[in-house]
Amino acid sequence: MQQPKERREMDPRWMWNLNDILAGTPAFDALYEKTERDIDAWRQCQGQVAADPRAAIRGYFDIQRAVERMFTYARMRQDEDGGDTAAQTLLSRIQSLATKAASAGAFLRPELLSLPAETLTALREDADFSEYSVFLEDLLRDQPHTLSADQERLLAQMGEIAQAPDDIYTMLSDVDRPLPDVKDEKGRDAKLSATVYMRMLRSRDREARRTAYEAEMNAYGVYRQTFAATYRYNVKSDVAQARIRGFGSAIEASLHPDRVPVAVYDNLVDSVEAALPAMNKYLALRKKQLGVDELHLYDLYVSIVDGFDMPLTYPEAFELVKKGLTPLGAHYQQLLDEAYTNHWIDVYENKGKHTGAYSWGVYDSHPYVLLNHTDDLNGAFTLAHELGHAMHTWHSNKNQPYAKAGYSLFVAEVASTCNEMLLMRYLMNEYKGDKKASAYLLNHLLEEFRGTVFRQTMFAAFEREVHRMEEAGIPLTAESLGEVHWQLNKKFYGGGSEIDDCVRYEWMRIPHFYSSFYVYKYATSFSAAVYLSQRILTEGQPAVEDYMRFLSAGGSVPPIEALKLAGVDMEDPATVRDALKVFADTVDQLEALL
Repeated sequence: MQQPKERREMDPRWMWNLNDILAGTPAFDALYEKTERDIDAWRQCQGQVAADPRAAIRGYFDIQRAVERMFTYARMRQDEDGGDTAAQTLLSRIQSLATKAASAGAFLRPELLSLPAETLTALREDADFSEYSVFLEDLLRDQPHTLSADQERLLAQMGEIAQAPDDIYTMLSDVDRPLPDVKDEKGRDAKLSATVYMRMLRSRDREARRTAYEAEMNAYGVYRQTFAATYRYNVKSDVAQARIRGFGSAIEASLHPDRVPVAVYDNLVDSVEAALPAMNKYLALRKKQLGVDELHLYDLYVSIVDGFDMPLTYPEAFELVKKGLTPLGAHYQQLLDEAYTNHWIDVYENKGKHTGAYSWGVYDSHPYVLLNHTDDLNGAFTLAHELGHAMHTWHSNKNQPYAKAGYSLFVAEVASTCNEMLLMRYLMNEYKGDKKASAYLLNHLLEEFRGTVFRQTMFAAFEREVHRMEEAGIPLTAESLGEVHWQLNKKFYGGGSEIDDCVRYEWMRIPHFYSSFYVYKYATSFSAAVYLSQRILTEGQPAVEDYMRFLSAGGSVPPIEALKLAGVDMEDPATVRDALKVFADTVDQLEALL
């Protein structure tokens, strides 16, 4: 039976080096002790902010920077192996310290907001204090939603508890939940890890696909009451905090920091639902090409083009990605080489490792990438995606001070998806004239649309609905959550596919639901990336320079304005509609080719 290796058995060539964040537990301990002292000293600013607001603000950001560094290090250590008790201890310690820091500094915003508006405006406009201008601008925007110092302190003390649903979900899903035993596509006994699951879903053996899908869904379903309770309190926390701060809804509160109107979210859902006829046409084409009497959800991941495979080892995938990203220039290529050789990337699956892929890091080090690499084209696209995140972070950190470096989640998926689109266009050009390869790549592009625009928008509709239910006092149970998810699958896929009952458990697999109202950004970002990649390829250097200005903007301007630096207006519904037209046109191209 295939089993993932233990972490200690992995080849160090393909493992990240977290010492670039902190040089092990001794360095963590030293920074922890220093930060504790700094928090105690900074606490003395309480009641004195008016006398020296600059010192109070600088102290706040210095402590946040240190806490972020320790938290990221500890969480990434745990992500290497969720069963590592030493990493769990570090994470628990820094979560407690973060709560202490937040509680100690609860006075800052109320005291700053008690200052005359002209004082805050003067601070914001002070050229010698420009590093903090965005913080002060946001402070003025947040004034209607900021409580008294005592109330803010109470909320801060609850911060660690509010994090509990996410932590419980991660431990249950990634560590404690038993992995089901299955027969893989080659008839071997295997544990259905995340990597094995996706490989089997893409198998041409339909029985393997069905087996994997049902085993995965039902393995979550066994714990449906626990998952429902965990998620229920995550939603309750969202709604309670929105109400406490005077927002009209949880979604309004979530979009407020990004300065994104709720209409952008609603327009996305409406636009994608209006494009479902094109999805139905694609599903009908998929059903015909697979030669099945009924199309099921487990049939949606296998390529409908036979006879074209692109096995890629990790080194081969990296070289392919580099070629695809050549239009972004020589310096971008140099950064990719550095990521490859200097252990920015943790490549392969091991026992207890966090599932999926992400890019993360801190201001005081280079960015990192976590993968669970598969030796195929999907693995290459995942690599390109996460490197897009990493390069966005690198450019932001290099060009902005700490207080302005963090870019909004609204734009977080643009650079990653733009990389995927550039890689796709490169491959289409390389295989131009090869009917089989062209059909495969068109199918792959359609699957990117389905997975990133349609599927993530469906998840966005799920989040919107369950938060509305909580706001209306409708109980969130395993049954009601499952029903919402089933009905949405029926709407999005029921026009061309059978909706298996076990899809009621699928929402339990989605860790992003614990970062509420995040997933819609995949769809809006994909729409922006469709435009940006086309502009880079057609206009060349001027478009690349505009794109680099976007990458380098960090959080120095609102996210919608950052995208405008590269020529994209996400407040215009036409941006999403134009991307969906590309989807419809691609369906027609694939149908003609087949």
